[in-house]
Amino acid sequence: MLKKVPELYGSLVFGDRIMREKLPKDVYKALRKTIDQNLPLGLEVANAVAVAMKEWAIEQGATHYTHWFQPMTGYTAEKHDSFLTPIGHGEVIMDFSGKELIKGEPDASSFPSGGLRATFEARGYTAWDPTSPAFVKDGTLYIPTAFCSYSGEALDKKTPLLRSMETLSHYATQILHLLGQREVKSVSTTIGPEQEYFLVDKELYAKRKDLIFTGRTLLGAMAPKGQEMEDHYFGTLKSRVSAYMHQLDEELWKLGVPAKTKHNEVAPAQHELAPVFDTANIAVDHNQLTMEMMKKVADSHGLVCLLHEKPFAGINGSGKHNNWSMITDTGVNLLYPGSTPSENIQFLVFLVAVIQAVDDYADLLRVSVATAGNDHRLGANEAPPAIVSIFLGEELTEVLDSIEKGTFLAKKEAVPMEMGASVIPSFFKDSTDRNRTSPFAFTGNKFEFRMPGSELSVSGPNIVLNTAVAEVLRQFYLQLKEVPPEEMQQAVYALLRSTLAKHKRVIFNGNGYTQEWVEEAQRRGLYNLRTTPEALPRFIEEKNIQLFTRHGIFTRQEVLSRYVILLEGYSKTIHVEAKTMECMLRQEFLPAVHQYTHQLVEAIQGKKAVLDSPCCTGEEQALTHINTLTQGIYTGLQQLAEHIAKAEQIQEELPQATYYQEVILQDMAALRQVADQAEAVLPRQYLPYPDYAALLFSV
Repeated sequence: MLKKVPELYGSLVFGDRIMREKLPKDVYKALRKTIDQNLPLGLEVANAVAVAMKEWAIEQGATHYTHWFQPMTGYTAEKHDSFLTPIGHGEVIMDFSGKELIKGEPDASSFPSGGLRATFEARGYTAWDPTSPAFVKDGTLYIPTAFCSYSGEALDKKTPLLRSMETLSHYATQILHLLGQREVKSVSTTIGPEQEYFLVDKELYAKRKDLIFTGRTLLGAMAPKGQEMEDHYFGTLKSRVSAYMHQLDEELWKLGVPAKTKHNEVAPAQHELAPVFDTANIAVDHNQLTMEMMKKVADSHGLVCLLHEKPFAGINGSGKHNNWSMITDTGVNLLYPGSTPSENIQFLVFLVAVIQAVDDYADLLRVSVATAGNDHRLGANEAPPAIVSIFLGEELTEVLDSIEKGTFLAKKEAVPMEMGASVIPSFFKDSTDRNRTSPFAFTGNKFEFRMPGSELSVSGPNIVLNTAVAEVLRQFYLQLKEVPPEEMQQAVYALLRSTLAKHKRVIFNGNGYTQEWVEEAQRRGLYNLRTTPEALPRFIEEKNIQLFTRHGIFTRQEVLSRYVILLEGYSKTIHVEAKTMECMLRQEFLPAVHQYTHQLVEAIQGKKAVLDSPCCTGEEQALTHINTLTQGIYTGLQQLAEHIAKAEQIQEELPQATYYQEVILQDMAALRQVADQAEAVLPRQYLPYPDYAALLFSV
């Protein structure tokens, strides 16, 4: 029988409740200080924690431990070691020391380093992150860790995230002290990443090389029905999907992941899971776990979970909305406007700081979501455009306008919602609507960054957000630190007015999908970085390198290495897709077309023989049509092969990535158009793989 949810939740996590039970009081207090105040942890404390952690993990069935880390692949990595330690005479004990808890030593040579490490330089280190709780999964104790090279360079996504969180906390706390909130000791960034995904039948998936190798369909004519009936969004869950979601919730709850909301999304076979907010570091770890468990649970239900940003052409892709806010250690959400936002000076300072940060570093925000997969999604009428702008809504825009103009804004009373049926309980309208076309929208007490793709680790966007906002808060602090307390309010409003005058161009409350907005954004001087090769060079602009180095998030070399890794990843992705398309067409699709062509020839010859007539118009027209398409495929394949060979010869990362984007992707699009036309006339019995109708509607 299923445990009650409160008992189930976190049952496989070495969390605070377990630590209080298992650790001596002095050890527990020392560990909590490390977690809450970012203080160093002594070896004696680590030894005591390691013993308690091992004993608890063994009680949960664990025999091994692993330092679980997030290399620059965008996925997670783990090397498993057993607790087993021989003691002689054929006997063993289960042992785990503080040194083993604190530090591991994986091979660093085979992970992307962007030139930071030579291939023969293999040593790397994993270092325990006490702020993210350990957990047990599949008989192994998982210990969240950072990952660095032998010489100390960050080779992972966790280390710079932790650095950015500490940086923002430092400057946000300084600002709050100036505003009189001296009891605040730290500020945490919180995120709640909504995760979209597709589910397809495992047997059908196994017959599609493109899904196996690339995560998206490279060929495929549209099914007669897609999402145009708008009947899937929030629709009744099919039994197979409902069973999957139910087990997924249970598995995530055991691991302490606060899965909250689940529903059908817009496209057929598309769904969404949303968690409750958590601090950024833990939320990133939880999201990585969520993606892993989505795939694992799907397999047990005869399904495959697709996390690619655009697995099916012609219907909506999947995003990962990054809901971001800031909260003090006293429990105050700094982005909560209250009932009178025009009088909430603390809220206004942090709101305007975010506005300036997004305007100053819009290019970095775009870079943080730049992938080959996300390029297919951004800018379509399903996702935000590649232009970064902020939606505030009518009320907040009026508040900021009044500040800039120095005018008084009267308090607005809450407006009751009238539904026209007395049986429906009354409630008050929100102060503003939501804007699904905005990349960066204020949604009541947080900002929703809607640009990340579904497969992306959300560490990158949050590193940029944290660091950019910290930089603006640093600037605010320098301008306000010498102001006498009695003059502080006047000085703050003057600062807000001047900041808004410079940065209000990034605020846009309209429809981000229109061509008019593209033209207006250009007039405002906003970036429109439509593709990954266009966006990535902004990462190494001097102003952006200085942002990261000033705050100790990255060294200059770490920035340059990540630039190379991102470019190489883009080119490799397109290369694999192009080779997969070539393989599918040559080895599967064209042989099927030839079989159909042969059938047509035999039908024409047989009909002529039986009817003793040279006329066989319908079949001959079909034969002519399929032959024309076949020749188009062969011509396109020859061109694609020549261009792939040329791309492989390009040595520099940016020219190569640009060539893949401008040439190879165009070749693939032209080939797909012809192949999809051929698929549309090919009888189903000849098609060598499941079509869109089967993939999207079989579950």
